[in-house]
Amino acid sequence: MSDTMRAAVLPEAGGDFELVDRDVPDPDSGEVRVAVEACGICHSDAFAKEGTYPGLSYPHVPGHEIAGRVDAIGEAVTAWVEGDRVGAGWHGGHCFSCESCRRGNFLQCESREITGITFDGGYAEYVTVPSEAVAAVPDDLDAADAAPLLCAGVTTFNALRNSDARPGDLVAVQGVGGLGHLGLQYAHAAGYETVAISRSPDKESRARSLGADHFVNAAETDPAERLQALGGARVVLATAPSSDAISSVVDGIGTDGSVVVVGVPGAPVEVDVNTLVGACGGVEGWASGHARDSQDTLEFSALRDVRPEIETYPLDEVAAAYERMIENKARFRVVLEP
Repeated sequence: MSDTMRAAVLPEAGGDFELVDRDVPDPDSGEVRVAVEACGICHSDAFAKEGTYPGLSYPHVPGHEIAGRVDAIGEAVTAWVEGDRVGAGWHGGHCFSCESCRRGNFLQCESREITGITFDGGYAEYVTVPSEAVAAVPDDLDAADAAPLLCAGVTTFNALRNSDARPGDLVAVQGVGGLGHLGLQYAHAAGYETVAISRSPDKESRARSLGADHFVNAAETDPAERLQALGGARVVLATAPSSDAISSVVDGIGTDGSVVVVGVPGAPVEVDVNTLVGACGGVEGWASGHARDSQDTLEFSALRDVRPEIETYPLDEVAAAYERMIENKARFRVVLEP
């Protein structure tokens, strides 16, 4: 193996990607080194690209949707061996000792790490990751398919399985995009009566093929009224980061229903509290998940044939691939293959 690797580096906040040669990193005691086979490009990578996440240091390598194989392990690592197929997502590790960790709430760790944000990520041929942040990748999943499931996948899967929805309940997915096209598949596979909500009528046939039982064209139909006509939603999974779009579905929840927001808008969401009081419902947010959640997502996806729709690019086309994602032109996820 060469002592150097290629990496797509941001020299400064707001800077352009530079493809450089770097020394292959050695794992610390509690880390594994992963030979990256695929790394998804996520909208959250804009935090690194634009320098909007507090405390970022440069030069910096983004990327938190990593799939590959364990290439080396630190001396304290016992859970993984060289050659294991693994992935790493947004949650990049935790301290095990703060109050949240002691209660098992690793996502709320006071010292939590974020892959590709607080340490260099997967826009490279190799990356080192804390052992506790690594998930096993099933043999039935290609690396390029597994990568987006470590962020978009675990976010939608975990949000739905932690909701109060049960098989047969009406569950709507607002937005048929990078998150929504996976949310529809998970909702269908979980046995929900699934509704796709989109302002793009040309997405109806695709939404139905992904598992939607109903399609609501929000450009022409009030989505809340349509949901109420169907009996009221137990859950609306809000995946499109639009404040207006999220506000428009709140009145569609049924008794004890909730709007679960996973696509974070840049402006506040207006909510009529009378609706929430009348339905005994709520609007809540959901983060992604820790490594075991990611592994559950991967295993369920392999079992039920849930796959992301992806476009792949080599590492030396990282700038074009990133622009494809940030301009919302991809159908539906962009993946680098170093």
